[in-house]
Order: sequence, then structure tokens, then C-alpha cells
Amino acid sequence: MASISTRAIAGFSRFSPLIQKSLNFRVISVKHRNFSAEQAQTEQPAIELTENEKKLTADVEKLTKDVETLTEKNKELDDKYKRSLADSENMRKRLTKQIDDAKIFGIQSFCKDLLEVSDILNAATEAVPKEEVSDKNPHLKSLYEGLTMTRNQLSQVFKRNGLESVDPINEKFNPNYHEALFQQEIPNKEPNTVVVVSKIGYKLRDRCIRAALVGVSK
Repeated sequence: MASISTRAIAGFSRFSPLIQKSLNFRVISVKHRNFSAEQAQTEQPAIELTENEKKLTADVEKLTKDVETLTEKNKELDDKYKRSLADSENMRKRLTKQIDDAKIFGIQSFCKDLLEVSDILNAATEAVPKEEVSDKNPHLKSLYEGLTMTRNQLSQVFKRNGLESVDPINEKFNPNYHEALFQQEIPNKEPNTVVVVSKIGYKLRDRCIRAALVGVSK
């Protein structure tokens, strides 16, 4: 019995390296399979992450396009807003100017009516014989002084309201303020010089409301 055990042990010892190698091979195979499984498990999330990145990239591209579209619309709206502000400002300036002009030139018709009164008053004042105006003729003197004071007062009223007379004697002819009745040759006078004023003109704040009637040199 002992000899059988001894031979069995010896035989086992002889085959032990082979068994050990087989066991080692199996262990390595199992470890390899386990490693392959672990590697597969670790690589799987990398594939999913790539898909997520693709999705995120698509979302970023879409958002970028949306931002570009909104930026373009914002520029258009900003341009329209600025144009609207400019139009409103121009309209405000035009209305302000129209209001100012209405305030200034609203009395234009009234001034034209007063010009006839001023012409008559000037003619009456000039018609008084100056040589007879003295203390010896108090009535004529009072009349002349009254006409002169009235004319001066009317001139002050005209001036306060921007109405000025245009008496262009010896000035260059200006078609904006003068109306030529005739032309004549005058020695030592430059052409287009006003030499005769038949009727003085008037302007209201640089706007001619009655042209002066003049004679012009050739």
C-alpha cells in the first residue's frame, strides 16, 4: 500500500509541472477574458461620449446659427430704430422751424397793410413846407411835429417786429429785394447800380414783403 502511494506521488510529481502549466494557462486565459471584458466596459463609455460630443457639436452649430440670425435681426432693428429717430428728429426740427416761422411771419399780411399807411404818413410829412415850420406858424409846426412823431413811432414798431425798410440808393441791384422800373446811362456810375428809388421796399426778417421800385444804371 505504501509502495502504491509512493509511486502515485512520484507520478503526480512528474506530471505536476504540466498540470501547473495548464492551470497557469487557464488562469491567464481567464484573466485575459476578464481583462477583455473590463476593457470593453471601459471603452463603451468612450463611444457614448463621442456620440454625446457629436450631439453637443450639432447643438452648438445650431445655437451659433441662431445667434448669427438674431444678431442680423438685431442689426436690422437697430438700423430701423436709428432711422426712425433721425426721421423723428428731422420732423421735430421742421415743425419747430414752421412754428417759429409762423410766429415771425404770421404778421406778414398785417405788415403789408400797414405799409400803405406808412407810405401815406411819409408823403404827408414830406408835403409840409419846411421853410414855413416856425413859431410864427404854430398850427403848421404842431402838424409837422405830430406827423414826424407818428412816423418815428411807427418806425420803432416796425423795427421791434423785424420789419425794415429797403432804400437801396447807390447800391447794387438785387433782384431779391429790388424791382427795376427802367435803366438809364449815368456817367461815372457802374452798371446795375440803383440810381433812383421811386418807392422804398420792406423786408420782414430777411424776407422781402415788398420790393423797392428802382431805376438802374446801364
